[in-house]
Amino acid sequence: MNILVTGGGGFIGSHLVDLLLLNGHSVRVLDNFSTGSRNNLPSQNERLEILEADIRDPKAVEQSVHEVEAIVHLAAIASVQASVEDPVGTHAVNLVGTVNLLEAARRHGIKRFVFASSAAVYGNAQQLPVTEDTPLAPLTPYAADKLASEYYIDFYRRQHGLQPVVFRFFNIFGPRQDPSSPYSGVISIFMQRAINGQPITVYGDGEQSRDFVFVADLVELLKQASVTTNGSELPMNVGNGQGTDLNQLLKLIGDFSGKELDVEYVARRPGDIKHSQADNCRLRQRMKYESRYPVEVGLQKTYEWYQGQELNSLA
Repeated sequence: MNILVTGGGGFIGSHLVDLLLLNGHSVRVLDNFSTGSRNNLPSQNERLEILEADIRDPKAVEQSVHEVEAIVHLAAIASVQASVEDPVGTHAVNLVGTVNLLEAARRHGIKRFVFASSAAVYGNAQQLPVTEDTPLAPLTPYAADKLASEYYIDFYRRQHGLQPVVFRFFNIFGPRQDPSSPYSGVISIFMQRAINGQPITVYGDGEQSRDFVFVADLVELLKQASVTTNGSELPMNVGNGQGTDLNQLLKLIGDFSGKELDVEYVARRPGDIKHSQADNCRLRQRMKYESRYPVEVGLQKTYEWYQGQELNSLA
């Protein structure tokens, strides 16, 4: 099967590319490498084609969908803060880019379309766990664009027979997540600073919790959706249904490192969500999903990868 992965050079995209190639598929990557990296991709693989271009460019998008059978759309400016500072620029990528891709899929008769949405569409949900029926309340341009993309995808489903699968990601973590990125998540930042013996800053009391999913579990799900699953008109939460607080993360990272971490607690940032936890019943009903990597196992693997990167940089 020939599959297009937009944003395929990024943290999640590159893991998906590896898995699809491992399973015998041909993959085309569309990425401008503004945040992703060619080093994340096995460029020597003859079943991999890399198209370095921007999803805002309709001609490049048209070229990218030629002779593909499925699309996994991961490309985005994933920084919430960037969307607050530059709503117009992020809108052009996150929504207009999505519509460019949908139009190209329509013209080429591509039906299978997997989209990475976000739990950000729920805003500060008042009740946990968060179900897909929780009121939608996007608080940032990033979240608004993700939700608007969902609505456009549903239009193409109803009007043009698109067979989409829309996933609302909660907190994804794992190797290749860039700790210097403004949207990298706390785990990669904590890991790098622990390995380098640097102080770690926690905003708030550390009791805030998130629903963490290891990237290998996520890409298995994305592969399934792109290769075997029929479309669905309803979005699905991607989370494990349990919250892990930052203090628990720090304890585990300290155990892996074998040393006491230098942690500083400072005032909570305005607007930070205290707790996030997914209800994943719909996901389990519609997909074959079982987490193979509990948080502590995923953390161990992630820590070992970052440790290896640090050793390689010193070699």
